[in-house]
Amino acid sequence: MDTGRDGGDGSARSGTGEQPPVVDDDLRERVARFVTAEVMPCEPVLDAGGPAAGAVLGRLRDRARAEGLWALPLPRELGGGGLPLRAYAAPAEAEGASDHGPAALGSAPLLDVTMLSRHAGPRVRAEHLRDLVAGRTRSCFAMTEPDVPGTDPTLTATRAERLADGGWLITGRKWFTSGAADADLVTVLARTGGAPGDRAGLSLLLVPTRSPGFRVVRELPVLGASGQYEIALDRVEVPGDQLLGEPGAALAVVGERLQLGRVLRCLRWLGQAQRAFDLLCHRAATRTGSQGPLGGHQLVQQHVFDALLALRTTRPLVHEAVALIDAGRDARTEVGLAKVAAARMLQRVTDSAIQIHGAAGLGPDTPLPALFRTGRAARVLDGPDELHITSVARRVLRGYGTGAAGSG
Repeated sequence: MDTGRDGGDGSARSGTGEQPPVVDDDLRERVARFVTAEVMPCEPVLDAGGPAAGAVLGRLRDRARAEGLWALPLPRELGGGGLPLRAYAAPAEAEGASDHGPAALGSAPLLDVTMLSRHAGPRVRAEHLRDLVAGRTRSCFAMTEPDVPGTDPTLTATRAERLADGGWLITGRKWFTSGAADADLVTVLARTGGAPGDRAGLSLLLVPTRSPGFRVVRELPVLGASGQYEIALDRVEVPGDQLLGEPGAALAVVGERLQLGRVLRCLRWLGQAQRAFDLLCHRAATRTGSQGPLGGHQLVQQHVFDALLALRTTRPLVHEAVALIDAGRDARTEVGLAKVAAARMLQRVTDSAIQIHGAAGLGPDTPLPALFRTGRAARVLDGPDELHITSVARRVLRGYGTGAAGSG
């Protein structure tokens, strides 16, 4: 019995004959040039938010459309580029080198478009999908809540009551809802049946943010960065067909969404880590002191080596998870491995880049503080490291039945 390769859950798949993705190098380079030349110079304005940021983002989106780079992974019939996930993976890294890349190039609504395409009713799909892809409608997703463990959605306190006309009345509070202040639609996880702790009884409801009773309570800066919000729903009423999927079956939809969302984040973290690595190497190669180039010191070379090793060993994990999701296969183990590895890798590579820059790496003249902040937050958001570690380990150990130990 070969227990060293798979563990019974598909956790090691190097011998399964997965074909490498077809990578369009020209497209990847075009996206990389656009992000570097157009998006990165605008980051200070985009970070600040407000009307000026909105105007700049609009201009960037117009340029992305003109260059044929708009909404690359979104359905072609809705106005997107129609790239399957595996073909989009390399451009996704290039987009993700800037936090604003996905919004500027129109790929940001991929999760919501995918979820609505699969689980919304005909009216909702007809009303919202094309506007989401075009960038005319903005959306967000509200799952976690104050005073409720984010790792256990079965304890969700937000409730939705069924009305006599078939609609829903939603009451509750959510937080760390990305982009809620500017969103037109928010998907809300709420309990529609059962009791706290039950896996059944949770549902997803699409809520227009203009609805009476919807309110943005406050912004929640993450290590000083904006973009996250706490929201309140005070008896917000929505039509019955705003329900996504089957009543009480939200966790299956949430799991599907989270799996894709985590791997997309990993791809973007790879792009940001590559950006930090390039800054590290440029600094080491060009900074000269009394004893010559900084890169001539062995301890600096150690940073370069360790950062490159972290990048090169993480990328295959992420792309393996991408391939499995794209093939419609179970990727829970691979996504867990990729998420933890990519978050740690981004923090490690950026930390080395800051160290080589010295005091300059701590100030406002490079993107390194923002990249480091993203890396540190990545180890908590989308499930903390500990959640993924225990989930993957338990899944692997289930593949080792009684008597497996020593049987080889």
